[in-house]
Amino acid sequence: MSPDAGDAPTSLISGALVRAWRFPRARVLLFAKAPVTGAVKTRMIPALGADGAMRLHRRLLRDTLARLSAAGVAPLELWCAPDTGHALLHRLAETHGLTLHQQRGQDLGARLLAASADALGRAEIVALIGSDCPELDADYLAQAFGALQSTEVDAVLGPAEDGGYVLLALRRAEPALFAGIPWGGDQVAAITRERMTALGWRWEELPTLRDVDRPQDLAWYQWPREP
Repeated sequence: MSPDAGDAPTSLISGALVRAWRFPRARVLLFAKAPVTGAVKTRMIPALGADGAMRLHRRLLRDTLARLSAAGVAPLELWCAPDTGHALLHRLAETHGLTLHQQRGQDLGARLLAASADALGRAEIVALIGSDCPELDADYLAQAFGALQSTEVDAVLGPAEDGGYVLLALRRAEPALFAGIPWGGDQVAAITRERMTALGWRWEELPTLRDVDRPQDLAWYQWPREP
């Protein structure tokens, strides 16, 4: 297995290993389903078919990991559903030097909360992301972690154009941010803002990005069709 995700990428300079993480006390938690036909990207099935939707999901996941794992922003963990057993997940972990973790909880909110609490046991700040946003890059992650480390904000929100969010960065796991959220709807970001206001939290917002969730998103996202 490649180096554990808790260890920074390294390079050899004058015979010494040099740590390269920009935010070594942060963790990026990437939530992903195993690429099983009929179980992923179900809203894309009318446009692409079940197999095409699975291939799109697989492409987005591969591209996200390639884009972010090589950037050296922070250790990256892959949080998998329904479990960590799928062969592609193991290949991606081997390729990119990631640790695999199983999502646990009855709904997405419970799984996000559990993963946040788990990771904050070994890190000071975390960012929750998915693989659906090809516009989310290393600079976007660095902005989020930089804001949490250098200011007094409690969270950083990266809104999605469809009303959800593509990133939520936190310094503590708070159940109120995840309970009773209508996941997949257009009010997720708005409700999250309301919950943070009720908690008395301060937060920063990053630029709104587009994600690839609905057939109409294929009008702007051009992806190479896999065989």
